[in-house]
Amino acid sequence: MARILITGGAGFIGSHLADRLLAEGHEVVALDNLFTGHPRNIGHLAGHERFRFIKHDVTEYMYVDGRLDAVLHFASLPSPVDYLREPIKTLKVGALGTHKALGLARAHGATFLLASTSEVYGDPKVHPQPESYWGNVNPIGPRGVYDESKRFAEAMTMAYHRYHGIDTRIVRIFNTFGPRMRADDGRVVTNFIAQGLRGEPMTVYDDGLRTRSFCYVSDLVDGIVRLLHSREVDPVNLGNPREMTVLEFATTVRRLTGDRSEIIFVAPKDERTKDDPTTRQPDITRARTLLGWEPHVALEEGLQRTIDYFRALLDMEGTCASS
Repeated sequence: MARILITGGAGFIGSHLADRLLAEGHEVVALDNLFTGHPRNIGHLAGHERFRFIKHDVTEYMYVDGRLDAVLHFASLPSPVDYLREPIKTLKVGALGTHKALGLARAHGATFLLASTSEVYGDPKVHPQPESYWGNVNPIGPRGVYDESKRFAEAMTMAYHRYHGIDTRIVRIFNTFGPRMRADDGRVVTNFIAQGLRGEPMTVYDDGLRTRSFCYVSDLVDGIVRLLHSREVDPVNLGNPREMTVLEFATTVRRLTGDRSEIIFVAPKDERTKDDPTTRQPDITRARTLLGWEPHVALEEGLQRTIDYFRALLDMEGTCASS
């Protein structure tokens, strides 16, 4: 049994990771300031003898008593809504937060795993994107605060590995979806599902021909756990290589939600699509070879589970509003 700390432990991916590690018999400490995470994501773990929650901001000094065998750094402001509204906070979490988390891992002699992102590749000129690709990022654009914070976090992680001898891992996460996503995070998955369940027209930015690949959260978590237990120091892509246009994705969500409204094309009201990648598809050769991993949950199956979650959430919010 290991004792593992997850920063961002009340967030979408962090809470699912906590569930998986607890199911494997480990002890989990979830640290989160609840800026983008939510108590309901870990509410079912209240009273669990091997789970502990600490409300704390990762940009501040971190102290955790007792031993720690691993520090998994998932605290982040990953959605366009968040990093456009809070650019300085985004940079602080990626830079100061990573520094504090690495310091905690070093103090405990713990393995450190960084949750990085496919955004380190920017708007790629190589397709699909392998880990060897250095990327095409605009450092001064509105998305740069998120992209560069993750690129800096990767550089700092490798510096701690080389200089301090910390045992490190880096996972580059491609578009992931599933229950516990925030309904207001501004991403295509939640936007389309919310519009579909409300019977509203689905709004597709620009021409809808940008491509994405969507990985269900349980597949991603499985890959993260495999990476944690491996000895691989260099970055590893985790994502679903099935590529589709945003318009195709909207059509799929529309069918699964039963939405009979039309799909309309709109220009974004802010800068969220400036420097937005035109293509996104992971090369998962390294994950297959080194971890024996690849995704198994079909898009439609994962979407149905996610739609069911948001339908229940909307019903609950409607009940609370009327009472």
